[in-house]
Amino acid sequence: MLCQLLAVSAVGFMAPAVSRVGTSRVAAAPVMSAVDEVMDKLKSMTLLEAAELVKAIEETFDVDASAAAGGGMMMAMPAGGAAGGEAGAAAAEEKTEFDLVLDSFPADKKIAVLKVVRELTGLGLKEAKEKVESAPCPIKEGAPKAECEEAVKKLEELGAKAVLK
Repeated sequence: MLCQLLAVSAVGFMAPAVSRVGTSRVAAAPVMSAVDEVMDKLKSMTLLEAAELVKAIEETFDVDASAAAGGGMMMAMPAGGAAGGEAGAAAAEEKTEFDLVLDSFPADKKIAVLKVVRELTGLGLKEAKEKVESAPCPIKEGAPKAECEEAVKKLEELGAKAVLK
């Protein structure tokens, strides 16, 4: 009996290597990595559960999930929810592009205002004159805050009224 057992086990060792190539016990059984398991769990979560998870991760690891706006995981929240209101407030604080609007100017400073408008916009004399005469009108749109504030300062030095929107 012992000889038979040794003969059977020896056959497994003596079998040609070609017959076992490409087979693996590990590959035969589906092995899920930790990432796959977490992703499957996330896919089955509701938005409320996912929001709670984000909050728990933020508290546990002392991180801010909103700082990952460049390419991090983002979840859509209903606009009426509390998180939607906070996101709207944060967006208002972080506004980077502004519109400069010329409201009015003193008639005796029209030429000086024209020069500043031409300098700010790069318009020709005729176009700048039409724009200034149609006040209130936008002078710059989508410009950086610092640039707009500097332009407002120049216009206000001449007595014109300009606002950022």
